[in-house]
Amino acid sequence: MGNSPEPKKATILAVFTLLLVPFFAISQYTDVINSNRPGLSVSAYAVGKNVLQLEMGVGFEQSDHALLNTQSNILGSDLSLRYGLLFEQLELNWEGTFQNESKTFVNSGIETSFAKFSRNRVGLKYLLYDRYKSPERNKPNLYSWRKNNLFQLKNLIPSVSLYGGATFNLLDNPNFMGDPTVMYRVMVATQSRLTPRFVLISNIAYDRISSDFPEINYLVSLSYAFRNPKWSTFVEHQGIKSDRYSDVLLRGGVAHLLGDGLQIDANMGASFKNTPSRVFVSVGFSYRFDFHQDPPPAIEDQEAGENGGPIRKNAMKKKENKGSKKSDAGGLGAEDIDLGPSKKQLRKLKKEEKRKKKGKKKKDDGVIEF
Repeated sequence: MGNSPEPKKATILAVFTLLLVPFFAISQYTDVINSNRPGLSVSAYAVGKNVLQLEMGVGFEQSDHALLNTQSNILGSDLSLRYGLLFEQLELNWEGTFQNESKTFVNSGIETSFAKFSRNRVGLKYLLYDRYKSPERNKPNLYSWRKNNLFQLKNLIPSVSLYGGATFNLLDNPNFMGDPTVMYRVMVATQSRLTPRFVLISNIAYDRISSDFPEINYLVSLSYAFRNPKWSTFVEHQGIKSDRYSDVLLRGGVAHLLGDGLQIDANMGASFKNTPSRVFVSVGFSYRFDFHQDPPPAIEDQEAGENGGPIRKNAMKKKENKGSKKSDAGGLGAEDIDLGPSKKQLRKLKKEEKRKKKGKKKKDDGVIEF
C-alpha cells in the first residue's frame, strides 16, 4: 500500500492502552439480562464481571442488484459471545456472522453459491463514563410523577464506552477480495435514557483500518419499553460508507423477556437503494450464564445494625417475599428498562419520608448530650 504499518500499530496500541486504564466509573451490573439484540447497535454498558452471555440469531435476506442484474438469496446465522473480564466496566466479545448465498445472473441464467463469514471480529469494550454511577441520579422525585416520566434535556447526557478490536477475513470471502487477513476496528458507543421508557443508543465505528477500503459505520437506535417491561420494541438506522460499498439501512423489531436470563426477539429491515436492494428478517435469542458475585461492602460503608442485633421472627421469609416481588416485576434493575415508581408508590414514599423526619425531630428535641 506504500504506507508504513508502524503508525497504524501505534494507533491500535494506544486504543488498547486507553481501554485498560482504570477510570473512576462504576458500571451497573443488573439482575436482568442486558442484550444487544435484536438490532446491531452495541450498548455502552458491559455485561458485568464473570458474566458470560450468548446472543444468537438466524435470518434470511433477499438481495437484488439493478446494475449487475443479479438476484441473491442469503441464509445466515449470527453469534455473539460477551464476557465480563477482570472488572465491571470491561467486556471481551466475539461477533461472527456466517452466510450461505445463492446468486443468479439473470441475463445468462447462471447460478452460483458460496459460504462466507460476512462478520468475524474480536474486541474489548470499556465503559469510560457511567451517567448513572451516582445514586443521586437514580433517586425518584417524590413530589412529581410527571418529572420522573417526562423527557428533560439533561437526559441526553450519555454513558460512553470505547471499543477496540480486529476484524478477520476468512474463507476467501468474494465480497472482500484483496483484503488482508487482519483488519482493525475502533468504535465509540453512547447510551442515553431519555425517559424511563425510551433509550437512545448510538455507535460510530471506523472499520477495516488496515485495508485498501476502510469503512465508516454508524448506528442510531431508539428502544421503547412497554408498561409490561418484559416487552420492548426498537427502530434502528444504520449507515455504511466506504469506496467499495455504501448503504443506508432501516430495521425494527420486538424483544420479550422469558426470564431474568433469557430473551427472545425478532426483527426485519430493508435498504434505501437498488445497488443492491436488500430485504431481511431475523429471529433470535439471548441467554446469560451469571457467575457474578458482588464484593462484600467495606466496614466503614456498612450501616449500624447490618451485621448485628436480634434476629426477628420470620426474617428470612420476609426477604424471600421481597425478592419474589422484584423478580415478578420482570425487568426492574436493568439500566435500559426502568419505569420508575407509580403514582401510588410515590405517595407511599412521601409518607415514609415525612414519618422519618417527624420521628427524627422528636428524638432530637430535649436530648442532653454528655
